[in-house]
Amino acid sequence: MSTSAAAETGFLRIEEIEGRGRGLVASQPLKAGQIVLRDSPILLYSAFPLINPSSSSRPSTSNTYCARCFRTLSSSSPSVVSCPSCSHFHVFCSQNCLSAALTSSHTPWVCQALSRLRDCSSLLLEQPMELQLQALFLVAAYNLSLVSLSQFQILLSLEGTPGATDSAAAHFLHSLISSLLPSPPLEGFSVELTAALLAKDKLNAFGLMEPFSSNDGGQRSVRAYGIYPNASFFNHDCLPNACRFDYVDTSPKHHNNTDIIVRMIHDVPQGREICLSYFPVNENYASRQRRLMEDYGFTCHCDRCKVEVNWSDDDNDDLAEEEEEIDEVMDEDHHDQVMESSLGKGDADFPHAYFFVRYMCDRENCWGTLAPLPPKDEATPSDVMECNVCGNLNNDQVTDANGGEDQLSMDD
Repeated sequence: MSTSAAAETGFLRIEEIEGRGRGLVASQPLKAGQIVLRDSPILLYSAFPLINPSSSSRPSTSNTYCARCFRTLSSSSPSVVSCPSCSHFHVFCSQNCLSAALTSSHTPWVCQALSRLRDCSSLLLEQPMELQLQALFLVAAYNLSLVSLSQFQILLSLEGTPGATDSAAAHFLHSLISSLLPSPPLEGFSVELTAALLAKDKLNAFGLMEPFSSNDGGQRSVRAYGIYPNASFFNHDCLPNACRFDYVDTSPKHHNNTDIIVRMIHDVPQGREICLSYFPVNENYASRQRRLMEDYGFTCHCDRCKVEVNWSDDDNDDLAEEEEEIDEVMDEDHHDQVMESSLGKGDADFPHAYFFVRYMCDRENCWGTLAPLPPKDEATPSDVMECNVCGNLNNDQVTDANGGEDQLSMDD
């Protein structure tokens, strides 16, 4: 099955959207909380550099997480095991995870390749940190070509921005990887292929974040990057109508813990494009546009951006204060009026006020997006909202500061 066919479910279909490329639109009316996509990664790689910048003799902090499923590891867990060939660098949450990795993501070639890259520590430390992560991606990508050529072809079929990779960096990385690949190398192996792969990664990689803590000032780090071929079809909107959830640290009984789940934030009609936000929705206009251009190569012209482009810097700085004021005056009688405004039919100065009040998490330093839990049935929508960053569940009666794992199973 092609990537395009796989992305088209009973809920979504792929369409060419003017000025936006391919996107996913609702093939039927969708309800708030409805799961419209579950997607598994075709490859994962650590977001931690190969070499600890503070000491080239020590590994990075990647051993905080399982090297295959990226669950958080406990030093007291009796099930933690090490790779028999590189035990100092790669640890796994269980023997089952290690066994699976040895035939997929951590094959003997990967183990050897990563060890040889660490032997080049002095060379790598002279390069930007991003280049170490790109090397990790290329090892994972070329390993994919060895263990599953069909999935490697899916990776190659994804969108990539031409010229997104610096030519000098592509040549350096290609030379580095070519010394690691078995002989003869993959058919078609070339610097052009390496550059194309790097472009696919830049445009399509999803980050799996480290556990949330309100003490980190909202500056969460990425624990791993993954290529999710079907989810890659979602376009960006600064006021999304869907958001993605991951449950990496869910119970070990759930084997697909690195899957991502996309749920509707609110109801949408058939034919409406379904969009995610590529970063937290609280960022101001200038910051959003800068990130989108640097990371994805485009300028956003969504309804929110069309309004905020006319704001002064002071207006953007006062956004949080305005949201608090709106929250104070909002009650049930204002719901319909503000909802109409949020859809662009009312106040032209702040048409997205309702979104921030209703769908942005108010936990300190979180700024995640809220979506209802999946409805029990078509007639019974859930009134419990889950944050896709901190995991809080809340409504008028419920507040769960420990996340939603117990309430939402990976199997739901």
